[in-house]
Amino acid sequence: MGKTSTKPAVAANQEGDEAKLNPDSDTNKNETSQLDDSKVHPLNVFKRRWIVLTLFCFFSMSNAYQWIHLNIVANIIETYYNASLPTDEYQRELAVDWLSMVYMLAYIPLIFPASWLLDRKGLRVIIICGTLLNCVGAWLKCISASPDRFWLLMIAQTICGIAQIFVLEVPPRLAAVWFGPNEVSTATSIGVFGNQVGVAIGFLVPPVIITESGVVEEIGQDLSHMFYGTAGVTTALFLLCLVGFQKQPPEPPSRAQMLALQAGLGTDNYLVTLFRLLKNWSYTLLMVTYGMNTGSYYAISTLLNTVVLKYFPGYQKEVGEIGLTIIISGVGGSIVAGLWLDKTKTFKSTTLMMYLLSLGGMIAFTFTLDLNKIWVIFISAGVLGFFMTGYLPVGFEFAVEITFPEPEGTSSGLMNASAQVFGILFTIGMRTVVNQASVFAANLSICIALLIGLILTCFVRANYRRQKAEMQIMVHETNVVIEEPEVAGENSVLIRNSSVF
Repeated sequence: MGKTSTKPAVAANQEGDEAKLNPDSDTNKNETSQLDDSKVHPLNVFKRRWIVLTLFCFFSMSNAYQWIHLNIVANIIETYYNASLPTDEYQRELAVDWLSMVYMLAYIPLIFPASWLLDRKGLRVIIICGTLLNCVGAWLKCISASPDRFWLLMIAQTICGIAQIFVLEVPPRLAAVWFGPNEVSTATSIGVFGNQVGVAIGFLVPPVIITESGVVEEIGQDLSHMFYGTAGVTTALFLLCLVGFQKQPPEPPSRAQMLALQAGLGTDNYLVTLFRLLKNWSYTLLMVTYGMNTGSYYAISTLLNTVVLKYFPGYQKEVGEIGLTIIISGVGGSIVAGLWLDKTKTFKSTTLMMYLLSLGGMIAFTFTLDLNKIWVIFISAGVLGFFMTGYLPVGFEFAVEITFPEPEGTSSGLMNASAQVFGILFTIGMRTVVNQASVFAANLSICIALLIGLILTCFVRANYRRQKAEMQIMVHETNVVIEEPEVAGENSVLIRNSSVF
């Protein structure tokens, strides 16, 4: 008969919450060493993970599309809804800007209950709630297609903005729950990729559907076609997620996820978790710098119509194509960054490099606008997008690494809340500078903000706690010796990477 021998376990000296959630603590090391054979389960990755990730990507895509599909044709929206907008030019433009900023405003207070719901109820409840709100907002927009109903359009956009709180915090959590340790960064990048593709479609499609005819009746028909198409897609996505989206796989896909489950991840008081995160100085600093970079991206996207048309009047269609270029190149940046992180695990240096090159891209975009060569703008916008939007999943994964095993939804939720705050501040600031000074001055202010963010990022400590947790369990597993491997006993440890449905 096979005989299994293990090294003696070391007793834990304390079980406080702080120690339990810290991979560096003696307590957690002791608890890891106490994992006996009956507690070490097989590690599987399930084929269904790709279905779950695909459904989420399409949901994220549809919500991101609705974020920007009105502001990319802001001048046409102003013309159509002129009867229900303020008479002052600045106030009228700012009202249309709020169609984008309402996404950011809704996120800031609501992310806290949304994160609590994700920690307690899991991914399925979050996705069902989000797709339902996304669908309701889309149908309300169909009713708002009338020049005197800008107020209803704003309500509909607000509902879609509320749905966003069930999108932005999900990618790192979904990756951790469903994907193995060598896939999490790539899965996070793909989750962010869905959002970026939605923004790309939001840049590209509306200028094609809605023509700048100046005739209110024709604009209304074009808007109705766009709104009803969006409503149909979001309804189908809601039904698909209702049927096909699962909360979690039957077994944890990684040692880190297994340790997190055994540590009682998500069972602590939510406010205690928030307090622990904010006490983590490196995470707090990363949260601020992430907000500055992503907030810059939000402001540029919101005001892209204004910025480009100031230099290239009449280039309405090209504005959407420039936005598409920013996002498509950013998708490439996200995927490359995710694959690089999975291969090298160099989170801080990659974050710094992406931040530095984002600054370089913004400087290039700022100083090439007045060259009066539209093809140059496409190139500089592509460079900006590759690094600025490619930075998004890198920041997420860096945050998860330095805060493990805190819930991914909570840490990413705070990161996104920071981005929304800076997004609102930068958008209003850029709009004010554009009206009182120039587009060049507004873009230059974003360059300065990115420079400050880059300097602050240098002070974030690279304490990779998730990697340490993985190593601790691997070390424990190597202490389990199978003396007669030809016979598998009941208590044998089995770690496999099988792929089952």
